[in-house]
Amino acid sequence: MIKQINGININYVEKGEGDLIVVLHGWGSNIKLHENMIDLFSKKYKCVAMDMPGFGQSDEPPSAWCVDDYVDFVIDFIKEYNTEKVILLGHSFGGRVIIKLNSRKDLPFEVSKVILVDSAGILPKRSGKTSMRTRWYKICRSFLSTKIMQKIAPEALEKLRVKYGSADYVSASPLMRQVLVKTVNEDLEPLLPNIKCPALLVWGVNDTATPLSDGEKMEKAIPDAGLVKLENAGHYSFLEQQFLFNRVMCSFLKIEG
Repeated sequence: MIKQINGININYVEKGEGDLIVVLHGWGSNIKLHENMIDLFSKKYKCVAMDMPGFGQSDEPPSAWCVDDYVDFVIDFIKEYNTEKVILLGHSFGGRVIIKLNSRKDLPFEVSKVILVDSAGILPKRSGKTSMRTRWYKICRSFLSTKIMQKIAPEALEKLRVKYGSADYVSASPLMRQVLVKTVNEDLEPLLPNIKCPALLVWGVNDTATPLSDGEKMEKAIPDAGLVKLENAGHYSFLEQQFLFNRVMCSFLKIEG
């Protein structure tokens, strides 16, 4: 289904009846990957999931958004349901949005539970090799950004960004690359204590994108949090260990099999 929020066409799915649970996907992902959990949640809840702006079949944002812009949008999206309380589940980038949303004061609804799955939000420590690579990239970027180099080799700067950028960066559109740069470098660890509701953290033990150590830090920082570690699973633990993931969800959300 398509609905327009703040002038942006949003692809979304809505299934089930009951209290509202909203699913937010990760970077470069979309609602199709969450079909299993949508079906599961809809047994007890009204489950809503959307392709966030710039992903899946939804429009791109009108400008290079930061995390706060996505938070504003998610709040406006949820307000459409006139709900008093909502359960939020976020995978990866979706978790980043949820962490920041929970730091907002005077929300128009109560967040009753939070589920973070292989969530982003902890700024990784850079190794010496990574720091050197970053320094070299910044030197080259400054040089290629000068007016004279822009005239001589206008495409060189973008080629440099592609060479040194992550797979997410390379596969993104020019606008979404700007969004990625704005969002990925924000450290949300200081905001974790602001999540006051019960929080479930689910992590793939073999996650290399957002390592298990991130989940362990979140568990310590969030007042009422529990961490479930899924063996033989990586960043998409909800797909790689679907059966175990579903059992954990049923327990936390009191869904009868």
